[in-house]
Amino acid sequence: MRIALFVTCLADTLFPDVGKATVTLLERLGHEVAFPQAQTCCGQMHVNTGYQREALALVRHHVEVFEPYDAVVAPSGSCVGSVRHQHATVAREEGDPALAERAEAVGARTYELSELLVDVLGVEDVGAYFPHRVTYHPTCHSLRLLRVGDKPLRLLRRVRGMTLLPLPEADQCCGFGGTFALKNADTSTAMLADKMRHVLGTGAEVATAGDASCLMHIGGGLSRLRTGTRTVHLAEILASTA
Repeated sequence: MRIALFVTCLADTLFPDVGKATVTLLERLGHEVAFPQAQTCCGQMHVNTGYQREALALVRHHVEVFEPYDAVVAPSGSCVGSVRHQHATVAREEGDPALAERAEAVGARTYELSELLVDVLGVEDVGAYFPHRVTYHPTCHSLRLLRVGDKPLRLLRRVRGMTLLPLPEADQCCGFGGTFALKNADTSTAMLADKMRHVLGTGAEVATAGDASCLMHIGGGLSRLRTGTRTVHLAEILASTA
């Protein structure tokens, strides 16, 4: 199987270790992972802020870059949600039905990391070791758009040395929501305060999730309060062996 890593803008720019951990994990499981150098933004930010016409070129480019691969994996439920649920719609509404069909085909074989591991590769025990108290936040796009369900939890439960602590009101949004946090700062801050209260109430050393964007939001709040609780991406935990 030819697997390509779609690293996403945020991970590539701010959290490159998340992309590296994804590759490390998959290679440890015996798979070769390609990194197409020509990849760019998937266009989610443009679509979500009303620039659909401008997103069309990004959709076309994304399809051209990732079309040759059997599977595409991204350490981001948000960006996978865009590829799977926005790309074909953008192409169709902008008058390119042929591109829409190609985008649907690429989207159908694009997976968030836990989906690829559990549903495609049939793996739950990835041989990870992470001796810490951890709580898991299911991000909105992975939970509601991709419907990954308990796949990340199934993977985390098999991590050796780790104590997995349930997060109260786990399905509640952390308040990031991309540009939502900028346009509705007060509401976003209030939502973040609730999320942090629940995270800290678990007594966890680490909060994890499948999206670097949400972890950036939660981690920023926790660090400003000097709580000592840190955020670690799901891929980094699963790639850890010592």
